[in-house]
Amino acid sequence: MNTLSGNKIILRALELTDLDFLYQLENDESVWEVSNTSTPYSKYVLKQYLENAHRDIYEVKQLRLVICTSEKMKPIGFIDLFDFEPRHSRIGVGIVIFKDTDRRKGYASEALKLVADYSFSHLKVHQLFANISEDNHVSIKLFEKLGFELSGSKREWIISEKGFKNELFYQLIHDKKS
Repeated sequence: MNTLSGNKIILRALELTDLDFLYQLENDESVWEVSNTSTPYSKYVLKQYLENAHRDIYEVKQLRLVICTSEKMKPIGFIDLFDFEPRHSRIGVGIVIFKDTDRRKGYASEALKLVADYSFSHLKVHQLFANISEDNHVSIKLFEKLGFELSGSKREWIISEKGFKNELFYQLIHDKKS
């Protein structure tokens, strides 16, 4: 059984061939707010990142996986595990499907389910968490659909063009009985 393969998508490790796709995504200002980015990335810096992407999650405390369609292995987005804390058995998760034409097709839902299963079975974490801007209704719906529960709010946490807004804290706590 491969915990990183689903019906519609496959999650795979980063490859050097992902440089152009990563460059496009990281330099798209429309996703900077959710990725906490404020400056563009050079291809040189991203190439260095890709060359070090093989490092162990227990060492670097993060893992980025490419979301690819099962049919054509076309990269459509990324799902990140971050702030891995083995001692406290938790890890953060973030997801982006890059193009509008690839959204609302169930890819994000399947990727999130696969990475949650992977995190519980292979990393042995007790919980996943997500930080979601209060006005990101699509992400809120996605995470709630997969069982994440709202457990807090960070007031005026994110600055945007419209001013400060709250960031919501969601958790999915693993039920060992299921």
